[in-house]
Amino acid sequence: MSQFDVIMPKLGESITEATITKWFKKEGDVVEEDDVLLEIATDKVDSEIPSPVEGKISKILYKEGDVVQVGKVIAIISLNGEAAIPSESAKEETKESPPQQVAKTVSAVPAAEVSIKSESGRFYSPLVKTIAKQENISVQELDSIVGTGQNSRVTKNDILGYLQNRKIGEPKASVLQSKPLTEVADKPKIPVSIGAQDEIVEMDRMRRLIADHMVMSKHTAPHVTGFVEADVTNIVLWRNKIKDEFQKREKINLTYMPIFLEAVAKALKDFPQVNSSVDGYNIILRKNINLGVAVALPTGNLIVPVIKNADNLNVTGLAKEMNKLADAARNNKLSPDDIQGGTFTISNFGSFKNSFGTPIINQPQVAILATGNIEKKPAVIETPTGDVIAIRHKMFLALSYDHRVVDGALGGMFLRKIADYLEEFDINRVI
Repeated sequence: MSQFDVIMPKLGESITEATITKWFKKEGDVVEEDDVLLEIATDKVDSEIPSPVEGKISKILYKEGDVVQVGKVIAIISLNGEAAIPSESAKEETKESPPQQVAKTVSAVPAAEVSIKSESGRFYSPLVKTIAKQENISVQELDSIVGTGQNSRVTKNDILGYLQNRKIGEPKASVLQSKPLTEVADKPKIPVSIGAQDEIVEMDRMRRLIADHMVMSKHTAPHVTGFVEADVTNIVLWRNKIKDEFQKREKINLTYMPIFLEAVAKALKDFPQVNSSVDGYNIILRKNINLGVAVALPTGNLIVPVIKNADNLNVTGLAKEMNKLADAARNNKLSPDDIQGGTFTISNFGSFKNSFGTPIINQPQVAILATGNIEKKPAVIETPTGDVIAIRHKMFLALSYDHRVVDGALGGMFLRKIADYLEEFDINRVI
């Protein structure tokens, strides 16, 4: 008799566990290949898991609400319709094991033992509810924590970060950072008059997530924004010369963004403190340079896919990776890993013909660059025979940075270095 072990899938590089939120099938049900078996939720994404094979479900090893490690057997399907004998790996799953510890202080308990009722209707995973119960976090306090997971869900890292701030004597700061959009700093909701001809449109899930994240960022980091105007004439002339050949060879358009990414990656190597995050009074210097690029979606929302280890890629590699991620974003095909791990973000205001803007830092990063529209301008050029006025291609760069760790000197030098790399671009470069 043959049987198939259904395992908890790995949905992302950093995801190690998932919560079973719903079983669509029960023991004894016959399933076809690709029939939806169950729904699972992680800190980053919700997914429906289809059956890999055709057969009969002979054993379900975990119930709804259970938190299961990636790679564990969660069900057994008999391929010939007979009752299955649990495999050795499945037997191991059913054995009692001591609860795992979370952050060395919080141990997991069965979901049934946790009874936290949220009047706000927010979903909390069994693990988050367990931590809340063991740390005596009230329902109101739990509801006040901003979630960074799917549908603004509070993740394990969110609640542990909140607890860390609370334990080091920063309750006011942590509450301020964790208030939802309408409750920041305990201010009452501002009344809005609605006219007879007005239309009320409810924010979709992504817009609500963006709204909460942006408010949290402004209340977490003291923002300072610096500007510099860069002469990018060499880049414009080089791209005009090579773009047709590049498109024919690589089958993608060559935009200015890969060149901006290359310059930022170089500058971050020169000023590693900008490639960092803040954890209380600690500065975490990131080893990898992972660049996020804000992409506008057809829905009007925004998402930030991440190019990992961008400093290891040349302009061609950056162009290919950027094109792949942008296409996946617009077609709703990004994986959880595609939007995780960013250490610095670029937002291209110039794509909408804007000269410059003041971007909001993408937490937990400490800086974000906005690139403006490239315009022809008259400029004074120094020559061996004297100054002359010439037409040059220029653009504004705007850097918003977290003044807790990036002072004006560091922010100014970093921004100037990006401009220098752009202005010194080799017009004869071969790629």
